[in-house]
Amino acid sequence: MAGFFSMGEALIDFIPIDVDTDLKNVSGFIKKPGGAPANVAAAVARLGNSASFIGKLGEDAFGDYLVETMSGVGINTDRVLRTSEANTCLAFVSLKSDGNREFSFYRKPSADLLLYPDEIDENWFQPGDILQFCAVSLTPETPVRSSHKRAIEIAKRKDCLVVFDPNLRFPLWPDRAALKSTCLEFMTDADVIKISDEELEFITGTPDVEAAAEFLFSRGPAIFIYTMGRNGARLFTPDFNVEAEGFSVDAIDTTGAGDAFLGGFLGKMMSDGKSVGDIDAEYAFELIRYANACGAIVSSRQGAISSMPDRSEVEAFLRSR
Repeated sequence: MAGFFSMGEALIDFIPIDVDTDLKNVSGFIKKPGGAPANVAAAVARLGNSASFIGKLGEDAFGDYLVETMSGVGINTDRVLRTSEANTCLAFVSLKSDGNREFSFYRKPSADLLLYPDEIDENWFQPGDILQFCAVSLTPETPVRSSHKRAIEIAKRKDCLVVFDPNLRFPLWPDRAALKSTCLEFMTDADVIKISDEELEFITGTPDVEAAAEFLFSRGPAIFIYTMGRNGARLFTPDFNVEAEGFSVDAIDTTGAGDAFLGGFLGKMMSDGKSVGDIDAEYAFELIRYANACGAIVSSRQGAISSMPDRSEVEAFLRSR
């Protein structure tokens, strides 16, 4: 069975106890484990698959908490390194009444940025495995950016599936042109790319999803997944595209919903024993409908890693719709 590896940041999301309040006016926060790559690994693991996280945490209480939490949901943490040079990353969040959010990161630097290329072991990856990453850990002139390049090079050489979810966090990128060029650079090595409706025009230069798909396929990816929040998702290949409507739920916190979607998509594919080459139009629809369900479930809960559903929860949700 294929193994799944997510790479990048694991962090603590501090979720506000106040809703519809600017971050500066929030009166208190609740600690929740998160970080997009760790969230995706949690979603994959909770669906009964082999999932590992590659990253670095501080030698501090928050790092201990994240390792324990990831292990508790079934993520293999053997590739989690620790350092005393910096603390574990923290993100403070403000929430709107519709579940949308604003972030403020404490990361100058944080431990996740100090993962070095020589700490990536070539023997971690086997043919058929999946490597997934985001743009948060691709900030210029950091060791972790170079580590991503090494991991991707190994994964491509070993015929692994490479999945890129930009997951844009503009506060971390003072130079937006550098963010866009980084996304374009790293997508050339991706087999699958997921982009949300809020990210599409920034990355591709057009709000037209069909034109964006043509642009993306010219850059390298073979599959483009376009997510639209509660409105569902579309999957594009050079030969076909399909759409699955979203599910209506009472959104409490959308943090991690996109990660649950991607983890649900990849986790189901792994559970089914399928590869990208097996995705035809019928199976593509099945995958994104399942992924929509995972995202909807998580948006109706608070937090990310701890909110990921297991297979029985997703199947029950789909049966009820």
